[in-house]
Amino acid sequence: MSGGEAACGYRSVAIEECHDPLVGIPAEAFAFTCPHPYAVLGAPYGAASPWLLRRRVLDALRQAQQALDARRPGWRLKLFDAYRPVAVQAFMVWREFRLQAERAGQSLAPYRDPAELQAHAPELYRRLAARVFEFWGVPSDDPRTPPPHSTGAAVDLTLLDASGHEVDMGCPIDETTARAYPDHFAQATAPQSRACHEHRMLLNQVMSAAGFMRHANEWWHFSCGDQMWAWAAGEPVAIYGRAE
Repeated sequence: MSGGEAACGYRSVAIEECHDPLVGIPAEAFAFTCPHPYAVLGAPYGAASPWLLRRRVLDALRQAQQALDARRPGWRLKLFDAYRPVAVQAFMVWREFRLQAERAGQSLAPYRDPAELQAHAPELYRRLAARVFEFWGVPSDDPRTPPPHSTGAAVDLTLLDASGHEVDMGCPIDETTARAYPDHFAQATAPQSRACHEHRMLLNQVMSAAGFMRHANEWWHFSCGDQMWAWAAGEPVAIYGRAE
C-alpha cells in the first residue's frame, strides 16, 4: 500500500457502526503528553476530552502495554493524542495548511479556511493539500468519511523507557517530512538511526500484536476498527464511524 493510497483510499471503506461507547483513558494506565499539545494551541474541544477511546480500542491498548512490558520491563506507552472532534481536526488541518504555506514563502492571511483557499486559489490549494493530506485526515462532516481520530479508534503515541524518558524515534510526532515515514531509517547504518528504526519496530510490534494497524506515513499513528484500519488490514468494513 502506497502512502498516497493510505492518504485517501481508506475513505471508500464502508462503515457498519458497532456502537461501542467512548470511554475515558485511565490516568494510571499510561503516560500522557501534558498539557495536551492541541489544547495549548487553542483547538476547540469545548467540553470534550482528547483522552477518550472506544472501549474495545482501550482494551486493545492495554494489551499493547502488556506486550511492551513483557519485551521491555518498565517501559510505557506515552499517549500524544486520541479522540478529536471534527472541529479540532479542522482547526489542526488549517494550521498545517498555514505552516506548509509559510515554509514555501507564502501567506494564507487572505483566507479563512481550506474551502475559501480552494475557491480563490485552487492551484495553491492543490499544492498544499497534497502535502497536508499525506499526513492529516480530511476534516469531513460526512458520516461516511470521518477523520480517523474523530471515530475514537485512533491514537498517536510513543515510548518511554524504564527511566521515564522518551526514546528516540527519529522525529517528533506530527512532523510532516519523510522522516515521519515508518521505515525511513530502515536502511540506515549509523547507530543512532538504527536505534530509531528499532524503536519504531518495537512500537509497531506491540501495537500490531494487540490488533492495531499503523498509518502508512506516520510511525506514531495507530488505529483499530476505523476505516484506515480496515483498509490496511484488508477488512471489508470498518466498525467505527464518527463518535458522537
